[in-house]
Amino acid sequence: MSRAQDIASLLRSLQLVTEQSVKLQCQSINQIWKHSSLRCSNGSCASTLKSVADTKSIDIGSTGKETLERISAVVQGLRAYAGARLPADHTVNNEAHVETKPEQPHSEEQRTVHKHIREDKEKSKKPEFTIKLTDSDKALLRKLDMEHRARMTEKGRLQQEKDVKSEVEDTQVKSQQAEEENAQETKVSSIPNPKSKQKLSENAKQRKVPSTRLGRMVSFGTLAAGLGLGTAAEYAKRTLGIGEAEPDASTLFLNKANMERIADTLCKVRGAALKLGQILSIQDESIINPELAKALERVRKSADFMPNWQVEQVMSQELGFGWRTYFTEFEEKPFAAASIGQVHRGTLIDGRDVAVKIQYPGVAKGINSDIENLAAIMKMWNIFPKGMFLDNLMVVAKRELAWEVDYVRESECTKKFKNILEPYKEYYVPTVIETLSTKHVFTTELLDGIPVDQCLDLGLEHREYIGSKIMELCLLEILKFRYMQTDPNWANFLYNAEKKQLLLLDFGASREYSKPFMDQYVRILKAACDGDRNTVLNVSKDLGFLTGYESKVMEEAHVNAVMILGEVFRKKGKYDFGHQDMTRRIQNLAQIMLTHRLCPPPEEVYSLHRKLSGVFLLCSKLNITVDCRQHFIRLYDEYVFG
Repeated sequence: MSRAQDIASLLRSLQLVTEQSVKLQCQSINQIWKHSSLRCSNGSCASTLKSVADTKSIDIGSTGKETLERISAVVQGLRAYAGARLPADHTVNNEAHVETKPEQPHSEEQRTVHKHIREDKEKSKKPEFTIKLTDSDKALLRKLDMEHRARMTEKGRLQQEKDVKSEVEDTQVKSQQAEEENAQETKVSSIPNPKSKQKLSENAKQRKVPSTRLGRMVSFGTLAAGLGLGTAAEYAKRTLGIGEAEPDASTLFLNKANMERIADTLCKVRGAALKLGQILSIQDESIINPELAKALERVRKSADFMPNWQVEQVMSQELGFGWRTYFTEFEEKPFAAASIGQVHRGTLIDGRDVAVKIQYPGVAKGINSDIENLAAIMKMWNIFPKGMFLDNLMVVAKRELAWEVDYVRESECTKKFKNILEPYKEYYVPTVIETLSTKHVFTTELLDGIPVDQCLDLGLEHREYIGSKIMELCLLEILKFRYMQTDPNWANFLYNAEKKQLLLLDFGASREYSKPFMDQYVRILKAACDGDRNTVLNVSKDLGFLTGYESKVMEEAHVNAVMILGEVFRKKGKYDFGHQDMTRRIQNLAQIMLTHRLCPPPEEVYSLHRKLSGVFLLCSKLNITVDCRQHFIRLYDEYVFG
């Protein structure tokens, strides 16, 4: 409701209160008059007094006669006043009588009384309270009414266009399906429409981002307390025999309710915490708890998104209060939401469709505190074992997340990757719109494609092409570019089936690797490809994987893990990712390495292995075979050491 409508409602309420007060007063006067002695003698009082004054038996003189005349006038005035104020359906006397014409006033006092009576009658015919609107109020009301009519007209027009568009799309889909059925005799997996738009997850909610350090800390504190209550409740349920019995006591903490608490908090606070959750979500279910994997599925696909007022706040701060003038269209609801920001569709005044990534407020300033709060919860509940060197992992995470929240840096990385991949036409990097890109807003051209994790039902030819090109890109980044986009989130890879092209997004986590490090790492990969265990062990010590003082058990476990990973490059011909069991075998070695490891791995390895494991898992999900050895040997032969 507008301010003008609020004021009008208030004035109307005051008018009603005043009218009811007048009505109540009239009823009170009626009641008093009904039981008054004056009511019964009002008709004869004046004549009696006059007759008494005219008699000779009582000599009252001129003063007394004047006094009686005044009293007579007052009585007649009271009678007239009561008749004027009482409702029409009430009479002064219950007995029927004929009203005589009042005597004409003869004195000045009588004339004054009758004058007041007439004024009271005239006032009683008029409303007791009226609302007066100024010209500005009337203009405002007219403006509000016109705006309301315009909104309703626009809403109706948009709904009509939406209905027409929906009918056209349904017709096109039915026509396309009919053509495919007639053209194909056998069932073939459909090819995605390159024009299809990405959509926000149905589970995503519009929720305010806690932008202050205190607000984010409260969210983590609530999570820690909730996990404790959830664990206690699960213990009580098992003790009382409620629900299915779980033989493994370690699942007390990793119960379904606690996993939902973790996912909900990560989606709410976003930022560093959500980033870690997305990294965990792409791991195989044999590595992380299945319940945690299910809960983190929502985290991987989409975070919650900001309300419109927060979007307006960030855009105004970054691009100015007139930022909407740069667009002919700007969709209020985002089509994607991630750990650092959310993405909106827009159309520039020159007709180009763009993707506008808007950073969540407070995320950049809260990186350190978010990671420290999350680390405290992990340590409290022993989510990760000591052999993972959680402190070292958090240091690396802080540095990499600081890169990702800097959209100026991401803009530079995107342009660098576009130049690097220019000769490779099977890959495409979007063009950066520099005039609409700042430290917290990043704008690029809008790409036509679908995320590769939605390509799992495509035909084998398309799936193998996707897996092969993503694997080749990863090896190019290691052996040729020494520059890698380290975020393996599958939403960062889109596929255009019509052009058979991979569209690459989100280069905030891109980094360069030093030549000395990469030389040693390539030697380890080649030794694993050749089955050379001694070279793997010796170069691992030189690179810093091992100190040289580890036990024999630890050295064997490390070499075995590298050799398992090297199978994909050692296999001649195509490697079958759909039926591999490397994840299970490495998991069997993980406990040994976590128990006997003496030092954390080199910091470069965290991001590099995260990308490799993500690519391997994607190929497994696509259920494909890829000739990885061919890609590796070709690039290794071109590699120059030193």
